[in-house]
Amino acid sequence: MQVELRAYTGLEKFFGARHGEKLMVDIDANTTISDVLKRYGIPPAQVSAALVDGRHRALDYCLQPGERVALFPPVGGG
Repeated sequence: MQVELRAYTGLEKFFGARHGEKLMVDIDANTTISDVLKRYGIPPAQVSAALVDGRHRALDYCLQPGERVALFPPVGGG
């Protein structure tokens, strides 16, 4: 099955994409967001928000075919 993966603000470097560029990822059943992070070597501490189809999800969320995953790092500002 496939899911759409997009990463922002530096996380895209882990899979060689541009900021927000869509990457179609083949995954097995019962694959979690955490499994996807491991696959691409993204440290979980660098992901402060994972959205699936626009909704916040925990890293242990099991992905379903066709879902859109967006990953965001912690953002600071002043």
